[in-house]
Amino acid sequence: MVLGAGSIIAYAIGITDIDPIKYNLLFERFLNPERISMPDFDIDFCYERRGEVIDYVTRKYGADHVSQIITFGTLAAKNVIRNVGRVLSIPLPEVDKIAKMIPNSPHMTINKAFEENKSFKEAYENDETVKRLIDISRELEGMPKNASTHACRSSYNKGSSRYICSIICK
Repeated sequence: MVLGAGSIIAYAIGITDIDPIKYNLLFERFLNPERISMPDFDIDFCYERRGEVIDYVTRKYGADHVSQIITFGTLAAKNVIRNVGRVLSIPLPEVDKIAKMIPNSPHMTINKAFEENKSFKEAYENDETVKRLIDISRELEGMPKNASTHACRSSYNKGSSRYICSIICK
């Protein structure tokens, strides 16, 4: 299913020739003021044959018109505590005990963990080593830890990709 066919924006700029007003197609992804992230317009290909599609488009339009999308892994709350603990040479069992105090919830942060787990906050307030570990971790939390190729995103451009977006050549 290509939901974007119902977009008045896609129709207006010539991505699709389906007039969403004429056919009463409602697609408000581009018009929704409550949407947090920027809208995208995409076609999903089965992961089993996605490589064939990328190869075909690359052969047809040229390698400089096709690019894979980069994705960044970030230092999440538990991960940053484990990494900082390793760098500070704090014994793994102690670091693991602190990391496990952070709730397993989506978008959990160290600051949210203080609110949700009194034991975590008490460990911070009563142990100088834990305080140092958490203070450094809070500074690093959310920072990029690695870059990789997005598993299922590619960009196909009318012009050369190097003029459209930042690219990394392998």
